[in-house]
Amino acid sequence: MSVIPTIKDVAREAGVSYATVSRALNDHPEVSDETKKRIIKIALEMGYQPNAIAQGLVKKETKTVGLIIPDITNPFFPEVARGIEDAAVEAGYTIFLCNTNWDAQREERYFDVLIQKQVDGLIIGPSSEEVSHLGRVLDSGIKTVFISRAINHANSTSIIIDNILGAQQAVEYLIQRGHRKIAFIGGQEDISASRERLQGYTQALNNNGLALDESLIKTGSFKRDSGYFIMNQLLKSDDCNRPTAVFAANDLLALGVIQAVKENGLSIPEDIAVVGFDDIEFASLPEIQLTTVSQPKYDMGRLAFSTLMELIRGGGYSSGRKILLDPVLVVRQTS
Repeated sequence: MSVIPTIKDVAREAGVSYATVSRALNDHPEVSDETKKRIIKIALEMGYQPNAIAQGLVKKETKTVGLIIPDITNPFFPEVARGIEDAAVEAGYTIFLCNTNWDAQREERYFDVLIQKQVDGLIIGPSSEEVSHLGRVLDSGIKTVFISRAINHANSTSIIIDNILGAQQAVEYLIQRGHRKIAFIGGQEDISASRERLQGYTQALNNNGLALDESLIKTGSFKRDSGYFIMNQLLKSDDCNRPTAVFAANDLLALGVIQAVKENGLSIPEDIAVVGFDDIEFASLPEIQLTTVSQPKYDMGRLAFSTLMELIRGGGYSSGRKILLDPVLVVRQTS
């Protein structure tokens, strides 16, 4: 097994001090051009590769960014991550990806690990809106951009979809299609996206003179199994109170709803129409064809990285901003 040469090995081969090699490789003006060329030639011949973290300590940058997402099994987040990674690769950066599984304690541990790795900045899809540990990161001075939900902190920079508008568009579309008993199935109540989508649902009903029926509002988690379980419970209701349409707060919930409806011998959209939110890749499959509110997931990722770079470089962007993206209703066969 070959031994990877160190900077000390290069110094020994060149017959100079460790400090001289370090200065030469970092183009320090105290080292002559002739000496620099000789040391660089020796380093290349030996196959020396500089330690990225050590370089980062000298240059105050490591060309790395930490990405923390809450659920890697939800196709929404990998698509956002792909946009971030593509933009990062183009800029010569490396991404450290961490998945919290909606666990705030795991999220906090990842913060500590990434800070120890001297990452230049963080992009976070928060598992909750608990500001205590998120605020600690922001107060530390490390540049941070939040995606998917905003954090109530003076230094918070967030990139989010207009959840209220998107939900309102979805429910008003169902109302225009003649539906009056429209159920809302949401995710965790402590997550702003779920609350805002419920707010849009409520506003759509109010705008159209429809009474709010609390029995048709259900919340669980942003998982397919949750949508399946909740829809089965709704289908046990008396026929007079059974919804004719469902607005699910994300596409995974909607997929669970579709499964429950079909297993109960009902047709979509003839018996029950279904609309989701996110427009994940599965939504457009021929056997699903889900009507949904589309988020610009890949573009959101690219925008998150470019915004973080502006924060790091101080190029006119400041913390404390909320960038709101427009949703688009995509009509398919489930409605």
